[in-house]
Amino acid sequence: MAGKGILAGLPWWVTWVVVPIVLIVVFGGMIATAFGILIGLLFKILIAAALIAGVVYLVRRISGSSSSSSKSDW
Repeated sequence: MAGKGILAGLPWWVTWVVVPIVLIVVFGGMIATAFGILIGLLFKILIAAALIAGVVYLVRRISGSSSSSSKSDW
């Protein structure tokens, strides 16, 4: 493996501290963008589920309170 040969003679702190910091600095914007998109998508899914649940609750409450409508109307 080429990566093991490059880091073989270096101290442990270079491998476990410096390399991850460099990667976070270089790719930090991309990682933050990916997390932002993921969190935004999850938030939209939660909002959609809450709105759908609210509509279902209102429809069941309204259709349950009116005596003229029944399930056979559908």
